[in-house]
Formats: sequence, C-alpha cells, structure tokens
Amino acid sequence: MKKIGILTGGGDCPGLNPVIRAVVRKGYNEGYEIIGIKNGWKGLIENDVVKLDLISVSGILPRGGTILGTSRTNPYKKEGGLEKVKENYKKLGLDALIAVGGEDTLGVSVKLIKDGITNIVGVPKTIDNDLSGTDYTFGFDTAVNTAMECIDKLHTTAESHHRIIVVEVMGRHAGWIAVESGIAGGADVILVPEIPIDIDEVCSLLKKRYERGKTFSIVVVAEGAQFKEGTLVIQEQKLDEFGHVRLGGIGERLAVEIEKRCGYETRVSVLGHIQRGGTPSAFDRILGTRFGVKAVELVKNKKFGKMVALTGNKIVDVPIESAVTVAKTVDMDFYEIAKVFFG
Repeated sequence: MKKIGILTGGGDCPGLNPVIRAVVRKGYNEGYEIIGIKNGWKGLIENDVVKLDLISVSGILPRGGTILGTSRTNPYKKEGGLEKVKENYKKLGLDALIAVGGEDTLGVSVKLIKDGITNIVGVPKTIDNDLSGTDYTFGFDTAVNTAMECIDKLHTTAESHHRIIVVEVMGRHAGWIAVESGIAGGADVILVPEIPIDIDEVCSLLKKRYERGKTFSIVVVAEGAQFKEGTLVIQEQKLDEFGHVRLGGIGERLAVEIEKRCGYETRVSVLGHIQRGGTPSAFDRILGTRFGVKAVELVKNKKFGKMVALTGNKIVDVPIESAVTVAKTVDMDFYEIAKVFFG
C-alpha cells in the first residue's frame, strides 16, 4: 500500500480539518495509507506522526484549527533540519507529501522539491487570501465573516457613546480581510497595507461625517498598514523562522492621531486571533473538501510540484512556485468600490 503524508503548517485557520478529512476519505477510496505529520515541518524533523483512518477524521468537519497541530518551524533554519526531513521522509516510506499552508509552508515545499523531495503537492491556506494562483484560500471567508460580525456589534456601542472606533484586523501584506469585512460591515474608512495612510485625509473624511450629523464612525485598519512615513507598527523586533516580525499596534497609533487631530473620543478594538478561530463557514468547509480531494488526485496522477487552486468555480492545479513568488494584494478596482462609502 502506498503512503501519503499530510502536514499543516503556519497559522491555523478554519477549514484545515475539512482538508484533512477529504484527503483521508479520498485516499482511502484510492487505496492509500495516510500518515498525519504533527505540527507542520517540525513533525517531519522529529518523526512525530500518526496514522489517519476513517475513524480518526470522523466528526472533524465543523471543527476549527487542525487535529494535526501546526507550527512556524522552518527546516532550513534548524541545524541539520533538511537532512532530518529527508531521512524521516524515507524512513516513513512516504510516496508523496501533501503540504497544507501559506507562503512560508509552501515556500519550504518549493525548496524541498529542488533539494530532492520531489513528490510534493501543495494546498493553499491563509486567512489573508494573499496567495497568487488561486481566487480564494480557505479560512478567508470565515475570517471575514467573524470580522464583519464584530464590526456589526461595534456599530451600536460607537453610536451610543458618539465615538470613533478603530477596528484592527489581520493582514500583513494584503488588506483583503480589511476591505471585505469593512464593506460588509459598513465601515466608514478602510485602511490597507497596499496604500500608505494619509492621516489628514482620514481626519477630513471623519469630520465630513460629523458635519452632516453623524456623531460616530467605524475605521477598519489592517495590521500591516503603514503611515506615509513607512514605518511598520510592531509588537516586538524578534523575527520568527521565516523572517517575520509580530505586527500589532497600528490601531492604537491611529486612534491617538485621530483623537488628537479631530477632537473626537476614539477607542480601539483589536480582533487578533479571534479571526483564526471558530467553526469554518459553509464556503470554507466545501472549498477545503474540494482541495483535499483534488490533492489526492494530483498524487494519484503523479502531478507533483503542483498546488490545488480555485479559478472561478473550478478546482485546478498550478505550480507551487508560482503561488509564492508574488503576494496577491488587494485589487484597486475593488478598493475603489469600498471608497464610495468612505466618510
């Protein structure tokens, strides 16, 4: 019996368990044994695995997170990491590996393919929806709906107290969550990493609202947004194994500037990891399921080095490398739609 390994790396998100479930069910139907690798690439370095069968994936469809665990481990940053990955891949007798993750996890996959572990298939996962080659990544829809529901709730308290509320959402390089949750939640200003923040323009928009009788406002800002000076607001300087700093704090900085310049009482709500949690939406359950089934089909057809992707309503495959070379940022035509409702 041939063996397929599956791992989930990077940040968790709703929809990972539907992928795992689909890989196991489709793999079982095709006669494969499925080996779950725990905690992303860390599990392959440490040979920490579990056999997955129909019983182990029963009931996990509505669960958030991942039953395999995850981490931001980079084998290329660990001493002897690459050699251990190769050794354990061989020791486990794997015929293929399905790597589920974002730009970092899939970026490691690209390097491993060049370094000799060629039988890899990628599945795109990120709440930021910033992977090229696919129209949507699973986890994004749930995150947007979570953020939208929070914005809906903040409207009433903002209106009651005649305040401005700044809502900080996730989005390191791309502002997809900010734009879509902001449009859906009726935000009055939406700020994204793709466009430097012009604080004078922001204050002008807010003042116009007050001049026409609106005594409250909702400002949505992505954590990766920057002021025109170009300085990221971060929680700490320490880099993770993929060279990323911990973002956070732009909402607080923005609120201080708004209150100082406009004179309106301003508060901040940082949604943070709540956007990663919870049960996946119907869209993410279905997309994750379709991705998992397609991944096994790619293994069966020996189409390695490919990533499953959504184009329109079709599940297709694209080279993994093409998906991680350039981030998919917010379409400015889409942002123009959001701007119609600013102020």
